[in-house]
Amino acid sequence: MTNSLLRSLQALESLGNQPTARWEVPLSDSVHVIEFEHGTATGRRTVKIDGKVLIHREWMFRLVGDEVFQFGETKFLIRVDPIPGLRYSYTLWVNGKSFKNFIQSQSKILETWSTHVGQNEYRIILDKNTQIVWVNGEQVEVESEFIDGGAEILFAIGEVPAIIRSCSSGQKDVGIKYSLFVNDVEITEQNLEGALADE
Repeated sequence: MTNSLLRSLQALESLGNQPTARWEVPLSDSVHVIEFEHGTATGRRTVKIDGKVLIHREWMFRLVGDEVFQFGETKFLIRVDPIPGLRYSYTLWVNGKSFKNFIQSQSKILETWSTHVGQNEYRIILDKNTQIVWVNGEQVEVESEFIDGGAEILFAIGEVPAIIRSCSSGQKDVGIKYSLFVNDVEITEQNLEGALADE
């Protein structure tokens, strides 16, 4: 009787197929999707990164508490807290920072653009600290050149030439301005805080 009841609870929880919480986390190589499933009847916890299961636990009798995991060099913590009405809140911490603060700090070191080349969509990320360029999560080879008033980073998106130009913004609080050109067409920068910040 008990086993069949537990199996029924498991089946009910897996019917929704929607994660309990979901975050898009910009790291230097790409934006990674973290999904957390929390079975409040069975105590099941599943953590997925980019659709791949990283953690799967069944029958956890303690429904609140932290789920800690590592992805590459990045340490994550999902905090499960009770809220009134037999519900739960889910907060993500990345490298010891709240998700919102992490996004703010990443927006200072990463420049991000999205563009289409032919039928394909590409996400280009520049790590301003290392000058490494990532295209759809793959680090690409670059050539750097100094030009009048700044510098250029030359690379290719598939067979299409691309350039990231950097120059002084002329504003102390803004610093260096970065612009991406694909086939001589300027691509609008994507704001990490605006695109990803809602927890």
